[in-house]
Amino acid sequence: MTQMPPLVALVGNPNAGKSALFNALTGARQKIANYPGVTVERKSGRASFADGRAVEMIDLPGAYSLDPDSLDEAVTRDVVLGNLSGHRRPDALVIVLDAGNLDNHLRFALELIALGLPTVVALNMIDLAERDGLRLDAQALAHELGVPVIETVAVRRRGLEPLMTALDGALKNPVAPIEPVATSFGAQNQRARDIADAAIISETAGRQWTRRLDAILLHPVGGVVILLALLFLMFQAVYGWSEAPIGWIESGFALLSDGIKNVMPDGLLRSFLTDGVIAGVGSVIVFLPQILILFLFILLLEASGYMTRAAFVMDRMMAAVGLSGHSFIPLLSSFACAIPGIMATRTIMDQKERLATILIAPLMTCSARLPVYTVIIGAFIPASNVGPGIGLQGLVLFGLYIAGILGAMLAAAVIQRFVTQSRTSSFLIEMPRYQWPRLGDIAINLWQRAWVFLRRAGTIIFAATIILWALLSFPKAPIGSNVSQVEYSVAGRIADGLEPIVRPIGFNHDIALALIPAMAAREVAVSALATVYAIDAADEDAAATSLGPKLAADWSLATALAFLAWFVFAPQCISTIAVTRRETNGWKWPIFMVSYLFVLAYAAAGITYWTARSFGL
Repeated sequence: MTQMPPLVALVGNPNAGKSALFNALTGARQKIANYPGVTVERKSGRASFADGRAVEMIDLPGAYSLDPDSLDEAVTRDVVLGNLSGHRRPDALVIVLDAGNLDNHLRFALELIALGLPTVVALNMIDLAERDGLRLDAQALAHELGVPVIETVAVRRRGLEPLMTALDGALKNPVAPIEPVATSFGAQNQRARDIADAAIISETAGRQWTRRLDAILLHPVGGVVILLALLFLMFQAVYGWSEAPIGWIESGFALLSDGIKNVMPDGLLRSFLTDGVIAGVGSVIVFLPQILILFLFILLLEASGYMTRAAFVMDRMMAAVGLSGHSFIPLLSSFACAIPGIMATRTIMDQKERLATILIAPLMTCSARLPVYTVIIGAFIPASNVGPGIGLQGLVLFGLYIAGILGAMLAAAVIQRFVTQSRTSSFLIEMPRYQWPRLGDIAINLWQRAWVFLRRAGTIIFAATIILWALLSFPKAPIGSNVSQVEYSVAGRIADGLEPIVRPIGFNHDIALALIPAMAAREVAVSALATVYAIDAADEDAAATSLGPKLAADWSLATALAFLAWFVFAPQCISTIAVTRRETNGWKWPIFMVSYLFVLAYAAAGITYWTARSFGL
């Protein structure tokens, strides 16, 4: 009876060069199929030892752990444990490590070595590590792990013969590997770092600085403090740096409006241009500097390599509410806009965690909320300092963002507990290198963001504003009537029906009117209020006054705070609802999302209003 050749599995993290090593060892002697019962690709091939004996090799899907978060990882676990029906357990393992990312890849290697199978470690891409200034001692690494370690460069076929020789020896004379004493993820992680440190002969100053920075920025306490400090600085800059350019834009629109009034007689067309286009669309465009400052900080954090580290720091906090660091980057993307944030959840393998992330993404304070927050804060919060370089307005804006984050975390905890009921997945991610952002790339990205915002202002916001202007302008109130034009118009009569619903939470007739077009886009609420006040102005001087002073004169502070609380939670964006429907393949979850967010918005606004009233505000 012919003895079957030994079965050897190549296993390791994604991007370790596993497939390149498999191809170098097996050449054209490969077969591709699917594993039994699943759609994961199975690659197998034949290699030979020095004496010509055959060995069957399989290239397992990349994985981070034996605790799977995806179908690929589940297949890898089941194969190495011998749990996959119709597939025999490997006789030996070749663990492929990226030499330049040793501490991250050793976590999984320690799990695999603890299984007790004959094992050889391929320290792959050693040439790239040396090019980047990292020299490693393979023998020291072998001593720490208790298994042979062979340096390889798969794409250049370097180290293949020593690897096959070591594999032959491991199969003929298996020895008990050194099992890791660590059991918890944190302890395993520390053990991996200690082993990686022991294997380093020398490294460049740049790599040393990376390690030192990571020790600070990835600290479980200090890292969170630094992240919050960066966010605080960002929101202070949103106000402090934008004051002058906002003034320039406001002056430009005021001059344009005055010019139109000087050359055109009073009438429908002039009202369309001044009360509709300039008062409505212009009231949103003035906030472009603040939006660009917000994007500037986000782009700098991404380009520098810090953003991924922020996700790692937040993983522990997010685990407390049933999520993982995998959700952090989609949620952070939602600070710009919930639409790309929801689309970015496609990278989350656990479908229940992905659904929970989609459902809370609208709670992240997107840039569309910024005009609403800015106009209300500017009207009701004094432009004073509460400390050296700390403005009260920026502090309030920071508080609103924190309120959105806390609201999202609480919503996630409830959704994960009672709706999706998913378990928290482990979070492993490759850390990019620190690097100086390229100013040219930052400038191009800022220009693209500005163009997207202006295009949005010229399409969705413009259309919504003009429709609202028409609804506010017709029918005309009778001359000499005590009824204002806004109340007499079609829009005013629609708001009459909505007002009794929102009055218990402190909203007036004008706010009820502005909430309707704001469903198209949140920032339309600002243009809607500007159009309402422009049309209902008693004289041209009053019409020319900016929106902030009008709101300060007409609203109580309690109403203003309730309005802010409403926009922290309200899902007023049709595009977000549409993309949620597409990503969840139906209307069940979008309807659930809209319903719970409106309930939250109503409750938050009501609690805020009556609490403020109780303090005499």
